[in-house]
Amino acid sequence: MAKDLLKDVTVRNAKPADKDYRLSDGDGLYVLVKTNGAKWWRFDYSFSGSRKTLSLGVYPVTGLGDARRKADDARIKISNDINPSDERKEERAVKAIEIENKNRRDAGMAIINSFADITRQWLASIEHLTKSQTHIKKISRIERLAFPVIGDIPINQVKSSDILAALKPLIDKMQLETAHRLHSEISSIFAYAIVHNFTDYDPAQPVAKQIPAQKVKHRAAIIEPQQVGQLLRDIYNYKGTFIVQMAFRLTPLLFQRPSEIRQLLWEDVDLDTKEWRPYISKTDYHHIVPLSTQAIEIIEAIKPLTGGGNFVFPSSRGKGSPMSDNTIRTALKSLGYESDIHTAHGFRTTASTLLNEQGWSPDAIERQLAHAPRDKVRAAYNRAQYLEERRRMMQSWSDYLDSLKNGAQILEFKKIG
Repeated sequence: MAKDLLKDVTVRNAKPADKDYRLSDGDGLYVLVKTNGAKWWRFDYSFSGSRKTLSLGVYPVTGLGDARRKADDARIKISNDINPSDERKEERAVKAIEIENKNRRDAGMAIINSFADITRQWLASIEHLTKSQTHIKKISRIERLAFPVIGDIPINQVKSSDILAALKPLIDKMQLETAHRLHSEISSIFAYAIVHNFTDYDPAQPVAKQIPAQKVKHRAAIIEPQQVGQLLRDIYNYKGTFIVQMAFRLTPLLFQRPSEIRQLLWEDVDLDTKEWRPYISKTDYHHIVPLSTQAIEIIEAIKPLTGGGNFVFPSSRGKGSPMSDNTIRTALKSLGYESDIHTAHGFRTTASTLLNEQGWSPDAIERQLAHAPRDKVRAAYNRAQYLEERRRMMQSWSDYLDSLKNGAQILEFKKIG
């Protein structure tokens, strides 16, 4: 096909007319002379059976020689099955992102499609599923430990070695629980990114085996009945504040996690149905705790003092916060029970051990301990599972603790049929 048909003087001297018209240079290249005198270089071509037009600049800024070179470059791309129009759109999109990212950096924001950017999207998507305090901790952990290392890397360019670099300081310090939590969160972020087509691979998976397994540290607990009786008598002789006394006495009756008892909310307590219905953030589980007569008495005793607030056991410092997580631990130490003898968490072990020895259903005990099934659908279905048996068990447990506290003779357990 004929080409290079124009001369620069022809283009320079071209005058506007009543309508736009073309001056062809051949093989798809031409200059479009507008009615206002502007002269635009255009290149017409065919790609995948469709007619396309590519803008190559405005004369005289883009001269005849420049326009021909640009047209030749376009012809080469077409011969290599590359659509020059699509390539130009991609280049413009990249430049637009670069400009936007510069503005984001200047504003202290995450750059588009970076690990930090996708993390923000993931965090927003799970916020309604996560307890506020847990969500805040999750954000803080990722921002402090992951963002400095991989935050600015495009999500589809993050390598397994990058993730290991973020976890390595925690592994070196043997902060293994935090390392495992952070790794799990990073993997969840990549699962979100894969589903939303930001990337197609989770580089966190190969890193899992590089984190040493965390050794389970069993919390000390008294499980011998006579010693439990002495512990209960000591608890009832504790001379701390009334709020701490009541929390201290309630803890062995309910044998829930210490953090759950200290954050016990009045809105979760139903004295008519004799139930406490907390949300267990540790296992993302809505729990039902039947309240024995003894537990109701303790809660009713403290209600005139704290019933007007949110927490059953508020902090002595006020400010609408719950009792400190060190309170029961400190109270135990003041009675001579060091952490190698019995811990606040140890009441759970005491109850589990003795209730199993008494022959109560292991499933009912596990459900009462709020060891939720991994399957959340099953957890929701089983929330009230064994509830009637658990009601009987919790009352029997409180009666049994009363007998130990009162120094009753310890007899061999009769297995429950």
